[in-house]
Amino acid sequence: MIDLLDPTNVITRMFNAKKYGEMYDYCKNLLEKSSDNMIALQNISLSLIYLKKYSESIVYCDRVLEIKNSDTFALKNKIYALENLKQYEKVIELCEEILSLSPNDIWALDSMGLSLNELNRHHDALNCYEKSLKIDGNDVTALMNTAISHSHMGNYQDAINFYDMAQILDSGLKEIPVAKSRLYEKLGMKDEAFLAAQSVLSKDMEKIKKNAKENKCSVFHQFCENEFEESNSK
Repeated sequence: MIDLLDPTNVITRMFNAKKYGEMYDYCKNLLEKSSDNMIALQNISLSLIYLKKYSESIVYCDRVLEIKNSDTFALKNKIYALENLKQYEKVIELCEEILSLSPNDIWALDSMGLSLNELNRHHDALNCYEKSLKIDGNDVTALMNTAISHSHMGNYQDAINFYDMAQILDSGLKEIPVAKSRLYEKLGMKDEAFLAAQSVLSKDMEKIKKNAKENKCSVFHQFCENEFEESNSK
C-alpha cells in the first residue's frame, strides 16, 4: 500500500501538479526539521529551477554536493541552472565531472555539446554529439544539435541530412521544416526549400521533382496535386 504522506510521494504529487511554490515550501519545512535531508535538498533545488530562481537553486545543489560530491541529480540540477544563467564554461566542467563517473551519460554529452555551441566551439560540440550517437543512434537531441552545429560551420548539406534523420524519428518537431527550408535557400535550391517547408523529407523530393517534369508543371503544382489525390483517397 502506498504511503500518501511519505515525503517522496508528497513531492512527486506536487511536482506532477506543477505546484512548484508549494513544493518549495514543503521542502523548506523538511529542512527546518533536518538540515541535511537529501530528499528535501534535491527537490528544493528542482522547485527553484521551475520557479526560475537559478542562483538560489545552485545554493541547494552545492549543499547536496557537500554531503555527496558525486550526486548526479544535484549535478544535473546545477547544470540546468547554470545553463539558464549562461555560465557555459562551468556547465562544461560539471558535464566532464559526470562523464568521469559515467562515460556513457548521453544527457551529459548533449548538455556539454550545447554549451560548446553557445561558446562557438562547434567542432568540439560535434565530438560530443558523435559520442552520443554511437551510444544511441536514435538520440533526437544529438541529431538535431549535430545539424545545428553543421549549419553554424557552413556545412549546409550535412546539416540537412541530420535534420532528415531527426525528422524521421520525430515528425512532430516543427522547427525542422523551417530550418531545412532555410538551408536549402542558402544552397540556392528553391524547389527543395519549398518542399522542405511542407515537411517533405529530402529523400522524397526527387520523385516529386521528377513527376513535375513529366507533367510539365511546377514543383508547387505537383505537390498540391499529390496532396489533393492523397486527400481524396482517404
